Amino acid sequence: MLIIFPFAAGVLLSLNLSPTVSALFVRDGSEQAVLSESNSNSIALPGGEWEEVDISEGWADPRINGGRLLDFTAPLLGEPLNVILSGLSDPYVLTEEGFREYTKSIGYSNECLGLHIGNIHKADLGDGNGRTPELYLARQAYFPVWGTCWESIAGGHHFRAWRQNGTHADSGAWFIGASKEEHSQKRHKIVENGYNLGRDWFVESAVAGSHQKGRNVWWGAEVEWRTGLLEPGSNGVNHGIAQDGRVAVLTVFRV
Repeated sequence: MLIIFPFAAGVLLSLNLSPTVSALFVRDGSEQAVLSESNSNSIALPGGEWEEVDISEGWADPRINGGRLLDFTAPLLGEPLNVILSGLSDPYVLTEEGFREYTKSIGYSNECLGLHIGNIHKADLGDGNGRTPELYLARQAYFPVWGTCWESIAGGHHFRAWRQNGTHADSGAWFIGASKEEHSQKRHKIVENGYNLGRDWFVESAVAGSHQKGRNVWWGAEVEWRTGLLEPGSNGVNHGIAQDGRVAVLTVFRV
């Protein structure tokens, strides 16, 4: 809905309201300037100032400083960041190497032959880094060595991950978008209820415990379920697939 009203001589203000975007425009008869624009999944409006955030729980709500719990698959659509690996976890799994090796222990691995096909997603974790490309994409490893190649053909579970480590929210947490996808003939589209299914598979694998063979370490995890971070349903969600709005916060530790 577009609302236009006079502000001063020769100047009009218009407020554009929609389910996904709200923006304030100034028109002086010859030019138009956008003063602010935000996605409805954010709490804060970008304004040059940053709010102090609490990272005592090992992560910070991205929305406080203009981020969101949906990544950016398209300009306005995204996929839910439905798992948070808390910064209170073992320091090793918070590193890039450690995170990759840990997720291998719970059933994921690198993409087939190290090749990536498809879009690179971005996410804004409200930490001052803005929209950043995914740091890691992993797929379900059905069996050793070539297991993710089979996932690429037959479909299965996969995730994308980002680290919250900017100067305005340096929690060290990993924010993960997990989902389950169709086989290659269906172009790897997300299955029905695929965001909830992907999240639950990741969480169940973590909580069940795992063994990292290279370091001979056994891992365990505790989960806390959060609501209110994601809006339940399909508003703004890629593929129009509804999700239940629950986010799993995992704390990973050595057993």
